[in-house]
Amino acid sequence: MSTYVLIHGGGDVGWYWHLVEAELRTRGHDTVAPDLPADDDSATLTDYADAVVDAVGGRKDLTVVGHSFGGFTAPLVADRLKADVLVLVAAMIPAPGEAPRDWWSNTGYHEAVREQAARDAGATGNEDPHISFYHDVPRELAEQAISKERAHPSTASMNSPWPLKAWPDVPTKFVLCAQDRFFPPAFFRRLVADRLDILPDEIAAGHCVALSRPKELADLLTRY
Repeated sequence: MSTYVLIHGGGDVGWYWHLVEAELRTRGHDTVAPDLPADDDSATLTDYADAVVDAVGGRKDLTVVGHSFGGFTAPLVADRLKADVLVLVAAMIPAPGEAPRDWWSNTGYHEAVREQAARDAGATGNEDPHISFYHDVPRELAEQAISKERAHPSTASMNSPWPLKAWPDVPTKFVLCAQDRFFPPAFFRRLVADRLDILPDEIAAGHCVALSRPKELADLLTRY
């Protein structure tokens, strides 16, 4: 039995993972999906990692999974807990010393969104979350997710340099969402190669894959 430590993205809550948790538990695994601190503008990336470590407690055989902005927290947790595997799911990949606020320009994100939006008639980067984030999520489920949005991440965490001096010595996997309208797939294919030097696994889903394709995502996670 493994324990899957599931870290949500910006503005989100641990509920985001509930369908994947159900899938993993039917396979005999344990899960931990905490709510990271919100509504606290002084909370840092280290505070987010602390919250996850506290939630894990003494559990062993850990697979740490980070979604979206959770990519800045998941490696910190995997490093501290000596996880067996680190999985980034449509997640930001930080460089040592890089603050999240700088990640967007450092990686060429904005240009990638403009290029993809020109190809898909403005679906990518669209201000309507039902188009950009939840286009393949059932409407009722998407409305539930939107209703749970919180003030996270904080200003302090956005301005804090990523504290690790190097990528943690933990086997790392990347799940790329091939229909992602927030992080263009071509953008992530390049970034994963540049920053992790691995090939991503691709899944036919939008950005919120844990809600739209929970079984398929759980299948990938258990394969790791």
